[in-house]
Amino acid sequence: MDIQHLTNIAIKAALAAGKIIKKAMREDVIVAHKEGGNTYASQVVTKVDIACEKMILKHLKPTCKNFDIALLSEETQDDGSRFEKGYFWCIDPMDGTLAFINKTPGFSVAIALVDKNGTPQIGVVYDPNTGNLYSATKDKGAFKNGQPWKVTANNKYLTYVTDKKLADTPNKSKILAVLDDKINTLGFSAYKEIAGAGAVLNAILVAEHAPALFLKLPKKEKGGGSIWDYAATACIFKELGLGTTDFYGKPLELNRKDGSFMNKKGIYCSS
Repeated sequence: MDIQHLTNIAIKAALAAGKIIKKAMREDVIVAHKEGGNTYASQVVTKVDIACEKMILKHLKPTCKNFDIALLSEETQDDGSRFEKGYFWCIDPMDGTLAFINKTPGFSVAIALVDKNGTPQIGVVYDPNTGNLYSATKDKGAFKNGQPWKVTANNKYLTYVTDKKLADTPNKSKILAVLDDKINTLGFSAYKEIAGAGAVLNAILVAEHAPALFLKLPKKEKGGGSIWDYAATACIFKELGLGTTDFYGKPLELNRKDGSFMNKKGIYCSS
């Protein structure tokens, strides 16, 4: 299997979906609802999500036949083939749909190739608002707009990246405790907040604003993002030498057999 060839196909697919999103950014958004987690963000879907998925699958389905690759995509029911084949494409056609509906930055396209054991081999993220393309192939490094990407931690404060402002977040005292501990470890005295993006771009923002932190506390309710929210950036982070783990510091389970949600063990991304 030519992983670099598959990376190039994933990049073309992400850019093609990005064109659909860019065109739709100027149009009125019709919102529908689907079965999801316990948050509004996980339950909304638009015709743009569906159109992006259709475009991505147009690019990727031939590789499924040629290389015997399974599929897991947000807007298509999981058929379980990811447990049987050696690799599966993991697709979020448009992460951050709520931001897209609200006409604010924070939405993106994410495509990953993950092996049966849950190790990401390819990660591609496209941000239609900035035009930035992020990609990584296992053991080949990370790239931003086609150029080798290295993270530099120049800030003298911690950046807290979040989908929902801390002031509006349940269990904010627990999150503040984590932030305070990180601030003390770094020898800083304060943090700054960046709020409003979906999970995919939140991870990218962690890399872009080092030292930074994005987390999801473990919880019983369904939610906390899904496999497709983290697979692509997990690959990119690995190639950047950064950490993406569950809340307890263990490797992410990116081929979970009990469903796609990551709520049980939470998420911790840092730079």
